[in-house]
Parts: sequence; structure tokens; C-alpha cells
Amino acid sequence: MKILYVTTVSDTMGFFTSHINMLLEEGHTVDMACNIGKPINQELIDLGCNAYNIEFSRSPVNPSNIVAYKNLKKLIIEKGYDVVHTHTPVASVCVRLACKKLKNVRVMYTAHGFHFYKGAPLQNWLIYYSIEKWLSKYTDVLITINQEDFQRAKKSFKAGAIEYLPGVGIDINKFNNVAVDKAEKRRELGLPKDSFVVLSVGELNKNKNHETIIKAIAQLGNSEIYYVICGLGPLEGNLKRLANELGLGDRVKLLGFRKDINEIFKASDIFVFPSFREGLSVALMESMACGLPVVCSHIRGNSDLIHNNKGGFLIESSDVSGFAEAINNITDSKKLRLTYGQYNTEIIQGFNMTNVLQKLKKIYYSRTKH
Repeated sequence: MKILYVTTVSDTMGFFTSHINMLLEEGHTVDMACNIGKPINQELIDLGCNAYNIEFSRSPVNPSNIVAYKNLKKLIIEKGYDVVHTHTPVASVCVRLACKKLKNVRVMYTAHGFHFYKGAPLQNWLIYYSIEKWLSKYTDVLITINQEDFQRAKKSFKAGAIEYLPGVGIDINKFNNVAVDKAEKRRELGLPKDSFVVLSVGELNKNKNHETIIKAIAQLGNSEIYYVICGLGPLEGNLKRLANELGLGDRVKLLGFRKDINEIFKASDIFVFPSFREGLSVALMESMACGLPVVCSHIRGNSDLIHNNKGGFLIESSDVSGFAEAINNITDSKKLRLTYGQYNTEIIQGFNMTNVLQKLKKIYYSRTKH
């Protein structure tokens, strides 16, 4: 088959390197279309995939998406793709509109977390739910990556087929094989050797909700707890000010973008993840693969991964005291840290890359035939 992978921006395409490689190994041809604002993952280019620049905007109301839609439709027709596999909301709207009258093209759409979910603002339901329900009839295969989205899609949408895939897949061996001198890594990061290290990974934005953890740690008043955040974003200044206002000073470490996340996981004691919305977080899966206990928000996606009182604790996103208590319980108990961490390493096996690729291959061969 001749397959086109589509994402809104080039950054996202890197998540599907293993997926594309699997399809190439099966003898298919795979090209890519996205807004190439940043260079596409060179590994994908080296695999022989063509990359086409379609200037999508992440803003759904940006008029440039009309031009992007037209250019995308022209590309699909000219190149004669059998399957268009789309990801991310804006690109996926354009793909389904472009292909709705193309009889010989199968459309696959992987939804990495609908913008409507339990607890979402009413506006999200009025806009995004309505759009997805309408476009589902132009979707041959709708793939969801968490159970809440899967159940809602099966109940409400009219896609040709609705499938569940356990995320984009995680290379567990990459984490198992990391050897780190914990004391040396902590010294490098400016952390005391005997401190208790709480780690978050994610963009510094409102959705990731790092401020709740800063407040929770301040509430605990334990000077041995240090909070490390890996990620960039617009709220960096706000988080620094909050930490200073609450007397945490240099006990909150904003490390920015890191290429040594695997090593930082290994140097930490607990992973915290207080987001308001997730699809199925790769960072959360990575923390589990590294054997960390987890305290995270009780939301869609997170609850697919973390089993309460087994791999950690599920807390309501804005419950500062709840996060403080959960962090304190794990801080105080080496036994909990060990048992929760071990449990997570067992659970994450079901989300490993090998398992995901096997399931994806089965979906391709069972759902893309005319």
C-alpha cells in the first residue's frame, strides 16, 4: 500500500518513527505531510520517506488552514495514496474533508485524546464533540488510545471501525538499560545526595498544572524534598515566582529541555503528574518503565496507566492537600516506593512498543482493505 502520514506540525511526526518503520518493513511506501516548521526527524528521511510541507496552523480558525486543506487534497490525489493516516486535531479535520469524496482512499485517524472528556468545559463539548461526531462518518478507522475515548467513540460515533491501541508505544529496553550513578547525577543537577527528589516532565503551561505540586510541597514543610521539572513553556517565570513566594527557593529546579530524561528518571524518587487533561502520556509511561512510584491527577489516560494504591495515587487535579498527603505517604515509606515502582514496571509491559506495533499491524491488515 501507499500510505501518507499526516500531522499538523513536524515535531509530532517523530512519535511515529517506529510505526512508519514497521510499515516500511512490511513492504509499504510511507510519505509524510505536515507543517515543517522544524526539521523532520532525520531518521524518517533516512528511511526513504518523502516529506511534504503543508502549512497547517495549530489554530483551528486560522485562514491558512483553508490553503493547507486544498494543498493536502491536491497531494493525496496526485500521489494516489491508498491510506491516509492522520494524527492531531487540525490536520485530521483537513484530511477527512479532503478525502470524503475520494472512493479509493482509506482514512485512518488516531485520536491522541479528544478535547471533550469528563470534566471538560461546555464549550469543548459544543464545538469539538460536534465536529468529531460529524467527521466520524468520513473516517474508515478511528483509533483511540485510552479507554474513556474508546467507549465514547463506540457509543456515539459512526466511523467504519473503532479500535483501541495502547498508546504510541514505549521502548522499555531503552530505560532498562540505563545505568546511572545516582549521587553523581544529583550533584550534576544541583541536588543534595540525600534529598527526596520529586520529578515532573512536561511543558510549563496551565494544563500541566505544576503550580499545584509547588503548593503541595510548600504545604508539607519538608526541607529534604526537592521538586525537579523538565520542560519549557510560557509559565516559567510564574513558577519561579511562586516557588520564591512560598519559601521553596532553590528546592524547585526548572531544568528546561533535557536530552538526559532517562538518567533524571533514574536519579529521582517519585514522579508526579497533575495535568488537567491528557490522552495517554508518554512521560508518565516512561516514569513507569523506570520503576518510579507515581502521584498523578485522576483523569482520562492517567487512570489507564496508574492503578490507585497499587502503582501510586490518583488525586483530583486541583487538590493541593491530596497531592501533599500522597507525596508524604510515599516519602515516608521505602516499602511503598519499592512495591509501587515494581508494580508499574509490570503494568507498563502492556504498553511496550512491540505490543503496540503488533496491534497496529493487525488494524492495518484487517481494516484497510477495499
